[in-house]
Amino acid sequence: MAAKILIDADACPVKDECYKVAARHGLKVFVVANRLLQAPRHPMIERVLVPQGPDAADDWIAERAEPGTVVVTADIPLAARCVKAGAFVLAPNGKIFDDASIGMALAMRDLMEDLRATGAVSGGPKGFSPRDRSTFLSALERGVQQARRSPT
Repeated sequence: MAAKILIDADACPVKDECYKVAARHGLKVFVVANRLLQAPRHPMIERVLVPQGPDAADDWIAERAEPGTVVVTADIPLAARCVKAGAFVLAPNGKIFDDASIGMALAMRDLMEDLRATGAVSGGPKGFSPRDRSTFLSALERGVQQARRSPT
């Protein structure tokens, strides 16, 4: 299977960047969501509408994650599943999830969830910045290069 990009698209702020990088490298992009999202009409961009449900998009992506795949998601449990499958996984802010970092990311997610549940911490992650977009583009380029070199 050729290299491809899978986007967990419901709240992804970097879809346009994914389309541009994919076009430059001739990669297929799958925009996965449980509601209809706007995406350019292009033969290399496929919108995937999954059923409503908490993990339908995650399951679709995880089932197709493999070496040679770039996955874009902010969902830490999904990232863990995709890392385990051998995909190159990154968050929209450019953070790369790999074997070395995913355990800590899962632990931090669980800790923050517990702290929010007790009221010790309120609010969510910081807002998305132009620097995050730049970091993401650099990480995506690295991921695409890695995916293209991956044995299929």
